[in-house]
Amino acid sequence: MLRKGITESFGAAIHALSASQLTDGVINRSKRMMLDTLGVGLLGTRTAVFNKALKYSQLLTSEHRSSIWGRSEISLPPYYAAFVNGIAVHSMDFDDTWHPATHPSGAVLPALLALVETLPSRPSGLDLLLAFNVGIEVQGRLMRFSREAYNIPERFHPPSVVGVMGSAAASAKLLGLSPSQCRHALAIAASSAGAPLANAATQTKPLHIGNAARRGLEAALLAQIGLEGNPAILDMDSGLGVYYNDYSPSAMPVCASGDFRWILEDQDVAFKRIPAHLAMHWLVDAALEARAELQETAWTFDLSQIQRVTLRVPPSKYINCPLPTTEHQARHSFQFNACSALLDNRVTVASFDQARINRPALKELLSKVQVETPADNQPSFDKMYCEVQIETAQGQSCTARCNTFYGHWRKPLSQEDLVEKFSANASSVLCTEGVEGVIDVVENIEKVTEGSVLGSYLRMTSNTHEQMYLTRIL
Repeated sequence: MLRKGITESFGAAIHALSASQLTDGVINRSKRMMLDTLGVGLLGTRTAVFNKALKYSQLLTSEHRSSIWGRSEISLPPYYAAFVNGIAVHSMDFDDTWHPATHPSGAVLPALLALVETLPSRPSGLDLLLAFNVGIEVQGRLMRFSREAYNIPERFHPPSVVGVMGSAAASAKLLGLSPSQCRHALAIAASSAGAPLANAATQTKPLHIGNAARRGLEAALLAQIGLEGNPAILDMDSGLGVYYNDYSPSAMPVCASGDFRWILEDQDVAFKRIPAHLAMHWLVDAALEARAELQETAWTFDLSQIQRVTLRVPPSKYINCPLPTTEHQARHSFQFNACSALLDNRVTVASFDQARINRPALKELLSKVQVETPADNQPSFDKMYCEVQIETAQGQSCTARCNTFYGHWRKPLSQEDLVEKFSANASSVLCTEGVEGVIDVVENIEKVTEGSVLGSYLRMTSNTHEQMYLTRIL
């Protein structure tokens, strides 16, 4: 089916949206998203998948160079900087999650920070903030073209589809493309969209975010020099509609005045407290509560007395992994995360180390786990719940249920806890001045005269900060 004017409306809106239309609520929420994304990205620069992608990308050369987060001595062509920094953001599955289900920030922010360092126009922090929100907004609107998109995905990884479109829109906005060029940027990006969910729980999954950032940026740069695609890419079932069985697109309003209603205003994101698939947060909270109840009842908590652990979770094949053997499988395993919480009374970054995964005590506990999928437990991040029941050899039984975890959009992280998460992640890579500098710039991003200053702090590692001198541009 061919609709009329959908893609045209998106091109016009991307071009027309202005900083004056950013509301205080959207500004505050998007700053939180930016800070969290930078923190998990910096932590992700320590992972094996990031370093493999970086090694590959260093084979490429260009006169235009952009920063690699947490690497003061390395720069890459902007599209490959977007690629490896995007991989870092998702390398531990620690980045934000939205509803309908996608990871919105990781595909957009790395592309913009790579681009902002190469533009002679020297975009401001406010330019950067506006472009970021345009990229987020486009993703939110595209996700609402399908009811299917509201559920935990089954066939493809959503950021690989809407993320590349968001990156293209954000990059087009920062480049100042015309409405027609914005349409073509979306069309070009659509031909780089899509990644099968079969690669979830592998080292390839973080590449979905990296590729979305890179390919969206490339699409905008290609549109800038005149490359064209189908200008009705969003109007057609054979365009973006190929990804959804119930594709029903609608136009994006073009408002020259300040009455534009941002989706982020009404739908906040979830911020993760543990580096794992979002569904694990419900399960971990329920497991910790059940453990505490059993410990209070039995006075002493002896794991060897557990006879059975029953997990009541929503149906989702790719996060039902009974015996994970790698960190990426563990991040996508109901069973692993529940048992880690029961065994250690917490789940942290260190929980996914190979030595922790291979512990005999953990494997023994995993053998006692049963998974049930109650009919009322819907596979939606807005409606699901997780329940954990522990039964002991002595006949004791404790059950706990989590309907909304702390960090979910219904129960958002406090600003204090969000900054604490960023600081813990970033300080593993950056020196104190770098950590504090990123926090300061993001908190005042709309006042920063040059958006590229953020890259200077993101390179300020603990090994080099004594040699670096930075005049803050505010």
